[in-house]
Amino acid sequence: MSLIQLFGKKTLDWVQHLGLLVVAIASIIAFGMEVATMIGHRRVELADLLLLFIYLEVLSMVAMYLQLGKLPIRIPLYIAIVALARDLILGMKDMDLWHLLGVAGAALILAVTVFIIRFGHLRYPYPKDEGHS
Repeated sequence: MSLIQLFGKKTLDWVQHLGLLVVAIASIIAFGMEVATMIGHRRVELADLLLLFIYLEVLSMVAMYLQLGKLPIRIPLYIAIVALARDLILGMKDMDLWHLLGVAGAALILAVTVFIIRFGHLRYPYPKDEGHS
């Protein structure tokens, strides 16, 4: 590997880790703000818990990436499913039928996608040297 390639790789690794740190810190701050809001309102609702779960999943995703150096595509899909569920819970009363069906259909498509990916990984695993997750 040439000196320029090595410098480029090290620079990109540094920027990537800096970005992950920013995401982690922002998630921790958002988590704390949400907890403070719940304490201020003296009430915890399901939508609040789902939002906290999304923050925890983002932190888990950052930790997994730092530990493994790669990220299974399923993790962002899980976060998207929870976000869609939260949208349904918060807005169900105000949604028209098509919006409701669209959000529910999107969640279903994501869930089926996760199932297909998991089935594919179990049935047709990657060779060890490819480094996929």
